[in-house]
This record gives sequence, structure tokens and C-alpha cells, in this order.
Amino acid sequence: MADRIPTVLTGVKPSGTPHIGNYLGAIRPALGLADRYERSLLFIADYHALTTVQDAKEMTESIYDVAATWLACGVDPKRTLLYRQSSIPEVFELAWVLACTTAKGLLDRAHAFKDAEARGKHVNAGLYWYPVLMAADILLFDTTVVPVGKDQKQHIEIAREAAERFNHVFGETLVVPEPAIDENVMTIPGLDGEKMSKSYGNVIPLFASSKELRSLVMKIKTGSEALEDPKDPDTSLVYALYKAVATPDEARAAAERYRAGGMGWGHAKHELFERLDAELAGPRERYAKLSADRGYLDEVLAEGAARARRIAVETLWRVRKATGIDRAPV
Repeated sequence: MADRIPTVLTGVKPSGTPHIGNYLGAIRPALGLADRYERSLLFIADYHALTTVQDAKEMTESIYDVAATWLACGVDPKRTLLYRQSSIPEVFELAWVLACTTAKGLLDRAHAFKDAEARGKHVNAGLYWYPVLMAADILLFDTTVVPVGKDQKQHIEIAREAAERFNHVFGETLVVPEPAIDENVMTIPGLDGEKMSKSYGNVIPLFASSKELRSLVMKIKTGSEALEDPKDPDTSLVYALYKAVATPDEARAAAERYRAGGMGWGHAKHELFERLDAELAGPRERYAKLSADRGYLDEVLAEGAARARRIAVETLWRVRKATGIDRAPV
């Protein structure tokens, strides 16, 4: 198989208002990675979201919210193809082809399915088949790298196995992707110290107003040390969040102030608020403008889908020829 264009792909489910954990743990690292690859794609995984989001209004609002969020945070639609998964019908055709060569046992081991089943939750067929659709999302674009957190590595492993199995059966056709796991990206803690998550109710909304942001930061759980007491930055939720948005020099200086004593938790929280507010002021303003201009968002998504489909059609044509179903896609 000929060398492919170095390609990075990121998928985002439209499921609720984004929070600071999303920004620090996914958005910011993905934006940095996109600049290092010749081709960059970002898709809104609306059909993936159907496994849990089954309210039409909520789905529509969330799709626009994701688009506005990533654009506000710095995605350049001329550089990165931004599109809706549902705009690429080739994804679903490839998913079926992959399903015919992917072992059922591989899906039985998928973490999301096993976790839902263990918790006694309702498991729909979409949740069970989720990894196949995700593999199609990735493989359709000859993706070489997919940025993921450590807890999502299995999704890429399944996509790799699906590609390797297809290539074994039909010959070298699909690019086998690699995961890009940034070991420096930490799990972002929420207000209570648990992983920041909407399901835990401990999030700081990404585009909260300055007033709301300050109020939430002041609610972060801290120790009971007195003002004059030294404080351990390595066990502090306030410091963990500050370190995630500060420069290395700022983080080191703050750690020294914690250990020296004489700085109260109120002052530490104020420093965190000011650093967060400065970082998010620009994106917050851009988000407000973008959210009010759905016509522009539709244009960006349509253009991204048109460009993405040109790649998708070529890949699917290779797949069809490999399987003997060699009618050119319409």
C-alpha cells in the first residue's frame, strides 16, 4: 500500500455543555497536535451520541455547541476539516464492511459495553456496535494518528485490529492508525477532587461568566491548613488546576509559595481564578458570537463535510475493489 498523507483525526460527542476538563484534557492538546500533521480532521460524532442522547432538541443544540466551542478555542476550518459524522454516509457503509470481518469477541471486551452491563444499565445495540462505527470513523480517512486519553486507548486498539483483520482477509487496503497519548496531560479534577465530569456534577463550565467562574473556583475543596501553615501543592486540587493552565515557571513559583506558608486558600483560589479568567476571556467572547451565528456554523460544517467526503469516497472505492464489490460509489 502506498504511503499515505500524515493525518490526525479527533472525534467529539455532542453531549452537553463543555467544561474546563474538556478544554484542558482534550481540546487544547488536540489543537496543538493538529499543527504537526499535513492533514487534520475534527468530526462531531452525532450518531455516536444517539446511544445516550435521544432528545432531538438536545442533540441539535449540542451539535452547534461543539462546533462553536472548538472554533472559539482556536480551530481553523481552513486548516482542519470540521464536519458532522452524519454528513459522511461512507462512514456507515465502511462500518458494515468492517463488522463482517470483526470478531464478536472483540466487541464483547469493549469497556463501555462491559461497564454498562456490569452496572445493570440498558444496553442498546448501538452501544455494543459502537467500536465498529468508531473504527470506520478513523479508517475511512487513512488516519495515521488519533489523540486519545489513557482511558480511551482501547478504542484505537479495536480500530487497529479491525484494519489488520480486513487487510489480512482482503489484502493491504486500510491504514492502521496509531494512538497519540500525551503523558503530560493529566486527568482534570473537579470541584470535589474526582475527575471533572457532568455525571458527577463537579464541573466548571468552559464559558462561564467571570462572576460565575469566580464563584465556582471558590467552592473547590481544600484542606484545613491555617494561613501561616505550609501547604502541599502535590495534594491540592487548587494547585492541580492552576498547574494545568499556568506556564512551567508560574507553576514552580506557585508551588514554592504553597510550601513556604503564609498564603491562604482564599488567595490561592484567587490566583487560580485570575489565571483561568485570562486564559478563557478570548474564547468566551468568540463563543458568544459564534453561538449566535448558526448560518456561519452551518457553512463551516458543510464545507468541512464536502472536503472530507472527497477523501472518504477514495478510501471506500479501495475497499469496494478489495472486496469485489467494485461498483464506484455514487
